[in-house]
Amino acid sequence: MNSPSIQKIERPDWDRYFMEIAELVSKRSTCLRRKVGAVIVKDKRILATGYNGAPTGLPHCDEVGCIREKLKIPSGERHELCRGLHAEQNAIIQAAYHGVSIKDSVMYVTCHPCSVCVKMIINAGIKEVVIKEGYPDKLASQLLKESKIKIRYLK
Repeated sequence: MNSPSIQKIERPDWDRYFMEIAELVSKRSTCLRRKVGAVIVKDKRILATGYNGAPTGLPHCDEVGCIREKLKIPSGERHELCRGLHAEQNAIIQAAYHGVSIKDSVMYVTCHPCSVCVKMIINAGIKEVVIKEGYPDKLASQLLKESKIKIRYLK
């Protein structure tokens, strides 16, 4: 009796899996400058996702233009002058909207969070942030260093 041959299949590890999902989520972004995706995970289960774009029902930057571009504002500065929400904000809001606790969760994000998002991440009780690429916001980096949140970069 011949047994079927066993084939080893290639599977991404959990970090790569969730980061690839964050990258897919970022493709929904309507930002003209940077497409960012975020995934909030707990116990290897996805709790919420988010991408950067205008609030629900409002025109997106790809429809009305980018205020920050028009004003020549450098990346990492004057976040309040953007009509969009960041991916991290949208993921946290999505969880709250649906009544999902994200305390002690892990956030996978395609770009280092800005200082506004870092403050939200801290207060949301997220315990770890896994980041694909950097972002020029010194205050965000400082706040993360001061917090007890574990930070890892995944390329």
